[in-house]
Amino acid sequence: MITLEDVNYRVEGFSLRDISLEVKRREYFVLLGPTGAGKTLLLELIAGLHTPDSGRILIDGVDVTHMPPERRGVGFVYQDYSLFPHMRVEENIAFGLRMRKLPREEIDERVNSIMESMGISHLRGRYPETLSGGEQQRVSLARALAINPKVLLLDEPLSALDPRTRETLRDELRRIHKTMNITTIHVTHDQVEAVTLADRIGVMMDGEIIQVGTAQEVFNRPVDERIASFTGVENILDGRVLSNREGVALIETEDYKIYAVTDITEGAVKVFIRPESIVLSKRPIRSSARNTIKGRITRLTNLGPLVNVEIDGRLKVYVTKQSAEEMRLKPGRTVYASFKATSIHVSKQPRMG
Repeated sequence: MITLEDVNYRVEGFSLRDISLEVKRREYFVLLGPTGAGKTLLLELIAGLHTPDSGRILIDGVDVTHMPPERRGVGFVYQDYSLFPHMRVEENIAFGLRMRKLPREEIDERVNSIMESMGISHLRGRYPETLSGGEQQRVSLARALAINPKVLLLDEPLSALDPRTRETLRDELRRIHKTMNITTIHVTHDQVEAVTLADRIGVMMDGEIIQVGTAQEVFNRPVDERIASFTGVENILDGRVLSNREGVALIETEDYKIYAVTDITEGAVKVFIRPESIVLSKRPIRSSARNTIKGRITRLTNLGPLVNVEIDGRLKVYVTKQSAEEMRLKPGRTVYASFKATSIHVSKQPRMG
């Protein structure tokens, strides 16, 4: 288990503030956030490359806050591979073991074993400059795993790779985690990566961890507008709860009255509706959706296989390109947008002052 207790750290005008977090033993935990959020800096604190100004870092219950990196039992994989250019693949993988002064026989055994499990035995005599990006990242990962770390830290390990290699290595990371049962913290700004890999996700912004939860919790129940925007919630409305009967609230926004499942009974709220949760039709349809809004298309934006349909300059809906063509959607056309009360997330607006 990795525990952070009220960790604070300031460097060059940027601060990590009051970071408290528990990563469970054998968990695959993803730190997700935009560039500049402080994700890599937090990873480096856990690795021991920096010492926090205040707070504690514990690994398996042991306070490692002031412990040097080599004694923490941590493997670190960087975005840029960080392989030694003058060393062959097998020498790169063996480096951490040699620094720990293990017997030569044990080093050879571990290096051979990890190369075989990673499918890179055929690369043993090659130098980094002769390897593809995917091969270099596999070697970097093998070097981190060769020391049998308690914790594996991955700093944007897939971001420099082409899409096909990225997908292959993503599957490889999940396989390694499942096979080795190693506690893993993976830093990324890529939401698909986070959803695919994570047992839980921590969303980080501006030096703070804002929300921790499963992918479903983070993406469907964001705690505030910042996370909602970052995770692709296109429809964020200010509203007020008019009534709440048996957990179904009637909420009035500037343009609409909406039914939503929530335990909030009164006051100002934020209403979050994902664009993919809304169904478009040319006429009213019978369905289980509690909400149907009539509106006029104001804009169509091509998103590749999807089309972003803007209604009344306010509501945004994703439909497939095929659906858009079949419905002959175009600006000025009247449509009906339907969505379920259960598909809406509602949060209480903080009081000002």
